[in-house]
This record gives sequence, structure tokens and C-alpha cells, in this order.
Amino acid sequence: MHSMFSISSQAMAAGRLGPLLGIIIVLALFDAAMKGWGMWRAARMSKNIWFIALLIVNSLGILPIIFLLVTKKEYAKMEKKR
Repeated sequence: MHSMFSISSQAMAAGRLGPLLGIIIVLALFDAAMKGWGMWRAARMSKNIWFIALLIVNSLGILPIIFLLVTKKEYAKMEKKR
């Protein structure tokens, strides 16, 4: 009897994690996209310190967004020269 109660409570707990798991997956995908975009731009602009920081720091996309905003004008000028 005890094992049946344990299994059903575990199943109920797993059911409550569904929405949270979806949010975690969306945040992870967003972080990966922002990190990839930031690292791509850092590499193209030869910003080695930023590249390493973006590689190491996990900030849910905050650090890559800051980098992308800070380098927006400089990157646009660089692309016009090409």
C-alpha cells in the first residue's frame, strides 16, 4: 500500500513540473540563440575578451544582449566597409 501512494505522488509531482519544464526549455533555447549570435559577432569583430566571456558566463541571454546592443553601431560601420 505504501509503494502505491509513493508512485502516485511522484506522478502528481511530475505533472506539476510540465509548465515549468516548458519555460526552462524556452529559456534555454533563447539563451543558446543569444549566446550563439553574440559569439558570432564577437568573432567577426575580433573581440576575443567578449568571445571568452560569452562562452563562459551563463546569464540567460542577458550578457549577449548587452554585447549586441553595445556593438550595434560599430558592427554596422564594419559591415559597410566590406
